[in-house]
Amino acid sequence: MRSLFLALAILLAPLPSVASDLSAAPFFAAAVVDADNKPVALDALRGKPLVINFWARWCGPCRKEIPDLVEMHAKYRAKGLVIVGLAVEDADSREAVRDFAKAYDVDYRILLAGVGKGVELMKALGNDKAGLPFTVIVDRHGKVAAKKLGAMSKAEMEAAIKQIL
Repeated sequence: MRSLFLALAILLAPLPSVASDLSAAPFFAAAVVDADNKPVALDALRGKPLVINFWARWCGPCRKEIPDLVEMHAKYRAKGLVIVGLAVEDADSREAVRDFAKAYDVDYRILLAGVGKGVELMKALGNDKAGLPFTVIVDRHGKVAAKKLGAMSKAEMEAAIKQIL
């Protein structure tokens, strides 16, 4: 019975939506800072396969998927994949964000969008509810290949990443 329940849960779980006409242009135009409060030009990431993960320290599902993001980064960075963790937290939280990333062994790029800008950017990328976590998979042409509101499973992440490599 338990296996039947698990099979149904997997089959009924929301899959990442495919968004073939959605552009990641708002991401490349956004103004964000790194954990040292230095401006980061996201346009420099144009032309690279990207996983953009919007998260916050207080978000339980965000914490759950971070180890999978770390694993995907280790597995696919040699193939050019760039993972960006975009913290929806204000710049005054940067030290806490940096400590959090260290505690979770995050080795991919962590940036801070701020709460207002973060919510605005999520909405521009198709997250009308502005919920977290929110993950956007972008191909080398700047098109959104997939997006998901809520934690992505490792299998969903891997399938979406393989589409853009």
